[in-house]
Amino acid sequence: MEIRFDDRTAIVTGAAHGFGRAIALNFASLGARVVACDVLAAELEETARQAREQGMPLEVRTVDVSDRAAVQAMAAETLRVTGRIDILVNDAGGVMGQVGRPLEEVSEADWRAIFAVNLDGAFYCCQAVVPAMKAARYGRIVNISSGAGLGISLTGIQAYASAKAGQIGLTRQLAHELGPWGITVNNVAPGFVRSNPTTEKQWRSYGEEGQRRLVENIALKRLGSPQDIANGVLFFASDHAAWITGQILAIDGGR
Repeated sequence: MEIRFDDRTAIVTGAAHGFGRAIALNFASLGARVVACDVLAAELEETARQAREQGMPLEVRTVDVSDRAAVQAMAAETLRVTGRIDILVNDAGGVMGQVGRPLEEVSEADWRAIFAVNLDGAFYCCQAVVPAMKAARYGRIVNISSGAGLGISLTGIQAYASAKAGQIGLTRQLAHELGPWGITVNNVAPGFVRSNPTTEKQWRSYGEEGQRRLVENIALKRLGSPQDIANGVLFFASDHAAWITGQILAIDGGR
């Protein structure tokens, strides 16, 4: 099975590190013109540097996906420059520096901050690219949720589990709304992967015994990598998945 994205334009959010960086670099290596977005400008530049070293077409944009106007502007600029938007990967998200706390200690601001980037951001990005996809009668949208959206979150953060579950619901709803235009909408739900500073901190917090238990509860008895997640995204975005939509793929080593 050969996968290529020649002549395609892909927007990847959350591309400053971890899953997003791996996804953006993979698309570029397979021929896509990639617009990689994040709020972390310095780390985003590292993504661009890695692409340049490999001679791959990748542009970066510093964008806060929770800012609807900024997202609209980014999509409009991408369309103006490339003439098309074929693929959107909504990877921006995370716990926003928060840790698990008892329900009664969670502030409104903390609750809304996680929803803003994990769910609102995905909605705004979909909303921004869909007109171009409808006009082309072609599109691939892949949302990156989490195992937290399918079950109990290892983070213990109520808003994170809720926002990721909401993103899965958005995936299913948009799949039915956008299907008549040839636009597929699917979701990848990663298990725990050591992919960025937040997950490294989480991993250390478990201690040796907690780390051992986590790995033992995985069918394949090992942690995954950002490449494992990128592989699922590439499949959903490819023509091999042209008759697959509204689906959630758990990439977690088997739970």
